[in-house]
Order: sequence, then structure tokens, then C-alpha cells
Amino acid sequence: MSRNPDRLVLFTDAVVAIAVTLLVLPLVDVVAESKTEGLSATEVFTEHRAQFWTFLLSFVVIARFWLVHHRVFEHVRQYTTRLIQVNLIWLLVIVLLPFPTEIIGTYPADRFTAGFYIGTILVLSLCQTVLVLLIRRHPEIENPDNPVTRGEVINSLVTAGLFATAFVLAALVPGVNFWALFLLFLTPAISRPLINRKP
Repeated sequence: MSRNPDRLVLFTDAVVAIAVTLLVLPLVDVVAESKTEGLSATEVFTEHRAQFWTFLLSFVVIARFWLVHHRVFEHVRQYTTRLIQVNLIWLLVIVLLPFPTEIIGTYPADRFTAGFYIGTILVLSLCQTVLVLLIRRHPEIENPDNPVTRGEVINSLVTAGLFATAFVLAALVPGVNFWALFLLFLTPAISRPLINRKP
């Protein structure tokens, strides 16, 4: 039986496209609600700017994870049941992301809303890290002509570690909230020395 990963990749792309579409639906509802409330077209943006920013944030998050997922699957020559299972969990979180996006666009930023949102992204990052490790550690999955590099493994682990740190800070430290996400800018500074260090 053929285990070509192309069908899995196409299915993943379709689900991601649906998730991105779901992000914008609350903004469409905002227009009708604003009209009913008697708001002007300009006030639609000013009164609901938090929802617009959260839409853009989540669009960037999903796009970034999709791009990395695409590069990860370039290393796959055939799928296994375990690879499908982890990929489905990754897709579950992608589809779930519009929900915490709507939460943070509607409610004030606090430890719960920030923790819920960042925690969702953390699970997504962990799934992606598991996919990278799964491919690298199983020769029957990995394409021998295009193996997963040590750098990709390190980047994935560092990113997941920083998301975990951001989650802890956002959920437990008052006032930090979404500022914790700025930790992600440290990824190159942490990854580069680890990659350059001789194994």
C-alpha cells in the first residue's frame, strides 16, 4: 500500500485554510452588530480594534505554523499511523485557535485569557516539535535525501521551550499577559549558539 504523504499534506492544507477563514467570521458579525447599534463605519474599527488586532495576530500565528509544518513535511517520504495521529492533534489545535482568539478579542487581557491563548499555541508548538522528532528518529518516515537537520530540531525545541516559559509567565505573573510573547524574539539568540556548538 502506498504511504505517500501528499494526501496528508493536502488534507492539512485544507483544514488550515478553513481555520483561517473561521478567524474572520466574528469580524463579519461585528459589522452587522455595529450597524444595529448605530455606529458609523469608522466607529466599527475604533470600537472593535481589539478584535481586529487579535484576528491579525492569530492569522500570523497560523500562517507561521503552517509554513514551518510545510517545511517539516518536506522531510517525509511516507507516513505512519503515529505521524497521522500527531498531525491530527496539530490540526485540532489549529481549528481550536479561533476560539481563544475570540476570547481575547472580546474580554479584557488578564492571566486567564493570556494563559488560555498562549497555552493553545504552546500545545501547537509541542505537536510540531513531536512531528520533527518523530521524522528524525524514524528512518521509515524520513526522506534519506532530505533529512531533518540538527538545527531544525534545536529551533523546534527552543521555540517550544520559550512558548512554555511565556505561558507560565502569562498565566501566573500579574500584568505580564501577552507581553510574554516577546520572549519568542530570543529564539535566534538561543538557537544559534546551540546549533554552532559541536555535538
